[in-house]
Amino acid sequence: MIKNYIKIAWRNIVRHKAYSSINIAGLTVGIAACLLIFVIISFELSFDKFQTNYKNIYHVVTQEKHESDLTYNPGIAVPATEALRLDFPQAKVAALNSSYGSQITVPEVAGTGTGDKKFTENLGVLFIEPQFFDIFSSKWLAGAASVLKDPDMAVIDKSMAIKYFGDWQNAVGKTLKMDNVITLKVAGVIEDAPVNTDFPFKIMVSFVSWKAHGKDYNYSGEWGSTSSNHQVFIMVPPNMSADNVGKQLEAFSRKHFKKGISETHLLAQPLSLFHFDTRFGNPLADHTMSYATLRTISLIALLIIVMASINFINLSTAQSVGRSKEVGIRKVLGSTPKQLIAQVIGETTLVVFFSVVLALGIAKLAMPQLKSIANVPESIGLFTAENLLFLLVVMVVVIVLSGIYPAMVVSGFKPVLALKNKITAASIGGIPLRRALVITQFAISQLLMIGTIVAMNQMDFVNKADLGFNKEAVLVIPGYTDSISLGKMVAYRQQLMQNSAVKSVSFSSDAPSSENNWGTNFNFNNNTKDPGFNTYLKFGDADYFKTFGLQFSAGKGYDVSDTARQVVVNETFIHKLGIQNAESAIGKTVRMGGNGRWMPITGVVKDFKTNSLRETVKPIVIAPAKKFEGNVAIKIQTKNLSKTVAELQKMWENTYPEYAYNGYFLDDNIAKFYQAENQMAMVYKIFAGIAIFISCLGLYGLVSFMAVQRTKEVGIRKVLGASVSSIVYLFSKEFVVLIVISFVIAMPLAWYVMTGWLQNFAYRISLSAWIFLLAIASSVVIAWVTVGYKAVRAALANPVKSLRSE
Repeated sequence: MIKNYIKIAWRNIVRHKAYSSINIAGLTVGIAACLLIFVIISFELSFDKFQTNYKNIYHVVTQEKHESDLTYNPGIAVPATEALRLDFPQAKVAALNSSYGSQITVPEVAGTGTGDKKFTENLGVLFIEPQFFDIFSSKWLAGAASVLKDPDMAVIDKSMAIKYFGDWQNAVGKTLKMDNVITLKVAGVIEDAPVNTDFPFKIMVSFVSWKAHGKDYNYSGEWGSTSSNHQVFIMVPPNMSADNVGKQLEAFSRKHFKKGISETHLLAQPLSLFHFDTRFGNPLADHTMSYATLRTISLIALLIIVMASINFINLSTAQSVGRSKEVGIRKVLGSTPKQLIAQVIGETTLVVFFSVVLALGIAKLAMPQLKSIANVPESIGLFTAENLLFLLVVMVVVIVLSGIYPAMVVSGFKPVLALKNKITAASIGGIPLRRALVITQFAISQLLMIGTIVAMNQMDFVNKADLGFNKEAVLVIPGYTDSISLGKMVAYRQQLMQNSAVKSVSFSSDAPSSENNWGTNFNFNNNTKDPGFNTYLKFGDADYFKTFGLQFSAGKGYDVSDTARQVVVNETFIHKLGIQNAESAIGKTVRMGGNGRWMPITGVVKDFKTNSLRETVKPIVIAPAKKFEGNVAIKIQTKNLSKTVAELQKMWENTYPEYAYNGYFLDDNIAKFYQAENQMAMVYKIFAGIAIFISCLGLYGLVSFMAVQRTKEVGIRKVLGASVSSIVYLFSKEFVVLIVISFVIAMPLAWYVMTGWLQNFAYRISLSAWIFLLAIASSVVIAWVTVGYKAVRAALANPVKSLRSE
C-alpha cells in the first residue's frame, strides 16, 4: 500500500511539473531561510552554557540613580571587590581589569637577528585574579591558576602561544613585554575559548601587576571611581536564588556607598543575561545580542515558512478540482476517506522531503555569507544534531500545515459529483480560502517590505547625520601615555606639521564621538552643592577643536597647557544647569570630582554626538591633560590620501619604533557603532526579498491554474469581441483588491513593529506616509508583473483552439 502511494505520488509530481516546481521552489527557499535563522538563534542562545556553574554565576554591575535619570556601568569600584569577599563569605569572588589596545612585544631571540615582534591586541588582554578560574572553567595545557598570584606573570591561550612563539609547548618560561611597561613571564597556557563565549581571553596578566603599575593603567582605589574596565563576578551556592543575591547586594550598597544627590546600587546580572543585556553592553568581547532582535528574526522565520505553506495549500486545493474524477473512481472502488487522506499526505511528504534536501544544499552554500547579517563565525557547522533535529521538526510541521487541508478537501468529494466532473473551486469553498491565503501572503510581504524601507532609511539617516564635528579625513593613531611616548609628543607634532598634506594635529584621550563614557560628579560656579547629574570627560590639547571642526556657541578654546586649568563645555552641559544663553556660562567655574581646583569655562561648543545616535547627547567637559592624551588625530587633505597615510605611518614608526602602527580613519570607526543595526537592515532586505519571491511563485501558480480552468470562458469572450487588455484586467483585478486588503492589515502591524525598532535610536526618522505608499505601490507592480505574463498569454491564445480544447 505504502509503495503504491509513493508511486502514485511520484506520478502526480511528474505529471504536474510546473505546479510541483513552484511548490518545491517555495518550500525550499522558505525552509533554507528558516534553517539559517535557526543557526543564528541557536548560536546566540548557546553563549557560555558550557560553563559548569552557568546557573550560579553573576556579574556584579553598577546602577547610578540621579534625580532625572539612571546610568548603568558593567564595572564596579575597585575597593568593592574585597568588601564583597567579606560580606559574601559563602560566594567565590573574582575581579578582572581590561586593557584595550595593548601592545604585546615578543623580544628577539638572541642570535636570530629577526628583531622584536610587535602586536596590537584590541580585546582579550586583561589583568585577572586567579580566583577567576574557580568560577569559570578552562582547560589548562600548561601551568595552573595559582601562577597568577605573583606579579608580572602571564597566562596565554594556545593560539596566542603559537602566534608569538610558533609552538605552544615552548611558550612557558618565555617573556613578553606589555605596552613597553611590564615585562611578563609566561607561566601558563590554556586551551582557546570556544567561539560561543563572552570571555575570549587571550592574555591574562596577574591582577597584582595592575596595582603595581597603577600609574600607567589608571588604577584607582577610590569608592567613588567606577570604570567599565574593572569587572567582578561571583559564584553563589546552588541553593541561593537570584532574588536573594539581589537583596544582599542592595544591603551591601546601602552599607558601603554614601547616599548623596545620586545613589549607587550594585546589581546581580545572571550569566544567562550577560550576552543579552544591552544596558551594560559587553566590553570584554564587544558583542551583545538583544532578546528583541532574536524575537524579531524568529518571527521572520515563522512568517516565511507560513508563506511557503500557504503556496502549497493554494495550489493543492486548486489542483484538487482537476483530480475530482480520479477521487470519484477511487471512492466507487472502495477507498476510504482515511486512505485518500493518507495518499495526499504521502504526496505532500514527498514534495517536502525533496524541498528539505534542496534547502540543505542552499543553506550550505549560504553559510559563508551568514557573517554579513550576524556575528556567526565561519567555523560553525551546519550538519549538527541540533540543526538536523530542527529540520525534522520543520519538515513535520510543514507537512501538517500544507497537507491536512488539501487532504480533507479531497477526501470530502462526493463520488457522484466527482464522476460527473461537477466539482468546482466554488463548490469546495476554495475561492474564499484562496483569497484569505493570498491576503495573508501579501500582508507578510508588505510587513517585511515596510520594515526594509524603514531600516534602510534610518541607517541612511544615521550614516549621513550631522554629528556636530568633522569626521572626514581624520586619521587617528592610538598611542600610549607612558613617559617616553609623552616626551616625544612635541617633536612628533612638529614633524607632522611639516607635511604639506597635514592640516591640523591634536593629541587627545579620544575623538568627540567614541565609545568612551568617562563620567564624574562635579561642582559648578563655586557652589559645593551637587548639580544632580554627572558630566562626561574628554581630554584634548588646544588644537582639539580645530582638528575635529567643533563649533563654538560662545567663547573660545582654552590656552595651551599640560594640565587642566581651563575647560570648554557643550550646550547640553549648560542647559542641564538651567543656563540657556551660552554667553552667560563664560567665566563660570567647574570643579571635577567634588575636589581639586576650580577651573573657568572659556568656551561653549555646539552639541556634537558624543556616542552613537542610539544615545542622546551627554553633558561634556573638555580639558587639557597631557597624561591622558595618548591618541593622535591628524586632519589631512583628501588628495593622494594613500600616499599621505603611508608617509604618516613611516613617520610614526621612525618616532615611536617601540610601538606598532595601528591607525584608522575616524569615519570608519564611527560606522562600526552601527554594525548590529546595519545587520538587521540587511536581514529585513534579504528576507523581504525571499517573501516577495515566495508570494510571486504562489501568485504565478494560481494565475496559471486560473488560465487553464477559464480557457473556454476566455475563448468565448474573445469571440464576442473582448480586447486583450480587458482579459488581462479580468485576471488581475481580483489580486489587486486582495493586495489592497493585505496592505490595510500589514500597515498597522508594520507601524507598531518599526516604531519599536526606531526607539533604539535617540535620533531617528519619522514614519512618513510615503514609506507605506511605496510598499503598496511596489506590491501592486510586482503582482501585475507576475500575473501579467500568464494573463497576456491567455488573452493572446487563439479562441478557436481554446474552444476546441474544451
